[in-house]
Amino acid sequence: MKFGYVIVYVPHVAQSLAFYEDAFGFSRGFLHESGDYGELSTGETTLAFAAHDLAVSNFPQGHVAASASDRPLGMQISFVTGDVAAAHTRAVRAGAAELSGPVSKPWGQVVSYVRCPAGTLVEICSPVGG
Repeated sequence: MKFGYVIVYVPHVAQSLAFYEDAFGFSRGFLHESGDYGELSTGETTLAFAAHDLAVSNFPQGHVAASASDRPLGMQISFVTGDVAAAHTRAVRAGAAELSGPVSKPWGQVVSYVRCPAGTLVEICSPVGG
């Protein structure tokens, strides 16, 4: 078993891919011709986006759309960087909502939190102990 994907259901897959490219510097790995599914090149684990319409076909009883919630859902995506302040500023300039600016934690990590336009909570952090 290995951890392969995080798939975030979003209103507009291409717009989410473009946001993550601009805000975090990732490159587009794949966008299906339907526009309902796309992936970023993020390393060993793939960060992907799927349209809410696809979620409806997968979960006929419904799902909670992060974009429809006033508050972030109880999960996050974390991106590790050596310069949290610069990455945080870049994300906010690209359209993320600032939830918490960079803060030094007692265990030696610097963390900040933003909420992406499609509602996803993102932690921007330094390596633990770094």
